[in-house]
Amino acid sequence: MEIFKYHNYAFAKLLAFRIQISLAYQIMAVVVGWHIYEITRDPLSLGLIGLAEVIPYFASALIAGHAVDHYYSRRLFGALAAVLLLVNAFTLTALAIGWLNGAATLWIYASIAFTGFARAFIAPSYNTLFAIIVPRKQFVKAASLGTTAFQAGLVIGPAIGGFLVGFTSKAVAYGVATALCLGAMSAMLSIKIDEPKNPTGAPLLTSIKEGLSFVFSNQIVLGAMSLDMFAILFGGAVAMLPAFIHDIYQLGPESLGILRAAPAVGAIAAGLWITRHPINLHAGRWLLSAVAGFGLCIISFGLTRNYWMAATMLLLSGICDGVSVVLRQTIMQLATPDNMRGRVSAINGIFIGSSNELGAFESGTTARLMGLVPSVIFGGLMTLSVVGITSKLAPKLRKLELHQLH
Repeated sequence: MEIFKYHNYAFAKLLAFRIQISLAYQIMAVVVGWHIYEITRDPLSLGLIGLAEVIPYFASALIAGHAVDHYYSRRLFGALAAVLLLVNAFTLTALAIGWLNGAATLWIYASIAFTGFARAFIAPSYNTLFAIIVPRKQFVKAASLGTTAFQAGLVIGPAIGGFLVGFTSKAVAYGVATALCLGAMSAMLSIKIDEPKNPTGAPLLTSIKEGLSFVFSNQIVLGAMSLDMFAILFGGAVAMLPAFIHDIYQLGPESLGILRAAPAVGAIAAGLWITRHPINLHAGRWLLSAVAGFGLCIISFGLTRNYWMAATMLLLSGICDGVSVVLRQTIMQLATPDNMRGRVSAINGIFIGSSNELGAFESGTTARLMGLVPSVIFGGLMTLSVVGITSKLAPKLRKLELHQLH
């Protein structure tokens, strides 16, 4: 493809970093979910996994965005993220082997904190390098490829995690994640480009304030972030999949891997289609429709008792989510000034990335209060409400055509 003609395949190496770190993260997510539910048999414990990750993420995300915009090499910050995730993977491997004593649940929650710190640096370093490597006219196609690579990690990671737990052991699964973290670090450090010199001199709080002011004064950027944040927050059925496998379908961990992978299969299909057929006209309407479709699929998933029908609904939800992610990433890349990409990516991560973990906590809490199935249906209905509210309050986003941002 045309974008691979630039910078000696630097973009391919950036994609290699993204897919490997996504694989490592998803393998650990599946195995940790199974591990903790195997110990506790409590859906709230699944939600607490998200909380254990999101607290350190919140604490460090804005600082990470400032650092990527102002200090040293973006590649080194990407490598740092891989190292932090490596610490998590190695700790979980040691726990599964039996090298660590004490309450297993406490070790699990403590190790997950490193995932939160790692994620704080992943998006800012990736997005700033993306803008350096990819010509602006190629942003839509490159964003589609980047999303497809990321979603490939979401597909393959859960499948690998589920099958490794089912047919080998948790220790082997965690060990594979450890190796992938090393691969991600190597891919990031192997990128050979001339990075523009970072601007210096802005104090931390002033720098963060500049990023927040940009986001909250831009209706299109704020609307896109808010739409996905609340949709994912209330549509976080994936966190409850171990409970569905145990209690509704009464199947094993390999079946969990299939359900975890189903949304990402749909997202990959959507990403590949958009790569060939970029969406330029009526981008805002496409975005709103995709999130609404996601909510309807989550409701349908909650209503079915058939395993394969559930997998189909999750697959369709992934198609909707894939369209939403590509459009949001393209909007963010086109609308963000070069000197603010780290900070805006960090703010976007707080809006979007943390909503997965908060959504897991919300799903666990509502499952405890309402029951497993009603909590998922409630989440889907809330997602539809968010689409309606965003459409009303953000008319610039609703009417957006991508060529307006070039």
